[in-house]
Amino acid sequence: MSIQYKNSHDFEKPELERLFLSVGWSSGHYPDKLVTAMKNYHTVISAWDGDRLVGMICAMDDGIMNAYVHYLLVDPDYHGQGIGRKLVETIKQKYKDYLRIAVIAYNDELTFYENFGFKKSNDSSPMFITSLWT
Repeated sequence: MSIQYKNSHDFEKPELERLFLSVGWSSGHYPDKLVTAMKNYHTVISAWDGDRLVGMICAMDDGIMNAYVHYLLVDPDYHGQGIGRKLVETIKQKYKDYLRIAVIAYNDELTFYENFGFKKSNDSSPMFITSLWT
């Protein structure tokens, strides 16, 4: 079956929970919050194998200069099929006229993003405050 890509903000809790937990992300334990978050992103591109959500990329932007990729995830059962590549290329195309597309990448993801032209900053570091919801 071929992968279909959709630009939509509407998701069901179980499909988000399954996808996020498939990659080991703790946010999958908060599907109610994920449903709301997806509605609030400026851009959400999802990848589907039939009715199974197998990947997504989410970005926020200021409307003209800066876009921030917050989520990029692909179900491990679908790794190596070019889904992540297609999602990143779609975001790059959407924001091609912006001055900057920023992403926070974990060290083991750097090569993946560098293959798309992203460069690691030498003069800044990502910073977080992480809250565990109850």
